[in-house]
Amino acid sequence: MGQNMGETVKFKVEKDTDVDAREILREVSKALEEKGYNSISQIVGYILSGDPAYITSHNNARNLIKKLERDELLEEILKNYIK
Repeated sequence: MGQNMGETVKFKVEKDTDVDAREILREVSKALEEKGYNSISQIVGYILSGDPAYITSHNNARNLIKKLERDELLEEILKNYIK
């Protein structure tokens, strides 16, 4: 630890150039909707809990989303929301 708790800590995420977070989110969302789930609620549940059971295995969606760290998912969502 050793950091002053009053200072802002810079957070940097290392990117995996082979993984496209936006495309993975689209594919996972599509698979969830095809199975009748509310894709937003399910993805939020996954991000908050880390439990892959929130994501269907339909069309390999569960394996796709596990290619990304949850912080990478949040970064992609925020980046597009702020734009």
